[in-house]
Amino acid sequence: MNKKKLVVFSGAGMSAESGIQTFRDTGGLWEQYNVEDVATYNAWIKNEVLVLDFYNQRRKQIMQAQPNEAHKMVAALAKDFDVQVITQNIDDLHERAGSKKVLHLHGEIMKGRSTANADLIYDLKSWEIKQGDTCALGSQIRPHIVWFGEPVPEMKNAILLAQEAAIFIIIGTSLNVYPAANLIHEVPHHVPKFLIDPGEFSLSSVPHLTIIKTTAVEGMKKLQLQLKKYLQENK
Repeated sequence: MNKKKLVVFSGAGMSAESGIQTFRDTGGLWEQYNVEDVATYNAWIKNEVLVLDFYNQRRKQIMQAQPNEAHKMVAALAKDFDVQVITQNIDDLHERAGSKKVLHLHGEIMKGRSTANADLIYDLKSWEIKQGDTCALGSQIRPHIVWFGEPVPEMKNAILLAQEAAIFIIIGTSLNVYPAANLIHEVPHHVPKFLIDPGEFSLSSVPHLTIIKTTAVEGMKKLQLQLKKYLQENK
């Protein structure tokens, strides 16, 4: 029997309970750093050392973090569903929790890439990219991150996955970062949709949407009950 395609779209709130600092919440990273100074191509040109250090510190933190129960519960859904994760997160916690199909919209912090050829991508063995670390072409390696103002190469693939979903689950995202926030509007009208997040949302126009207003871990526990009911009704 073919498994139903279940698409999970995750954001910063997914990893918050692993101790990964979010960007937009009160006390988040954007209150400590000016986005123009560390997360744009112009910032890279202006102060390569600062940008490298910013992402080195993020990478160190992520390497020390562990997947939380929500990551593990998402991975466990593969027992009953064809699970595809689309994440705005640059960490690798979905993969470490056991998810096999993960599409990273905004890049992967555990990878670096050539500044001369974006197709030259390298797995990083340590937390640090240093000035003078070069690719095969001799160019400086930069974080494999989609910076503000840069195109999102995986967006087309994410849209296709959203359009194919039989169930669509959003976890831990404010739906304020575009173009990613538009994904919910790509999901077919009749498809059941679930949003797990403690924030406030104006999504009355989205059909068949259930909002579970809590954190990722608590929300996934509640969602499991609804998914069991779904499976029983769609045998």
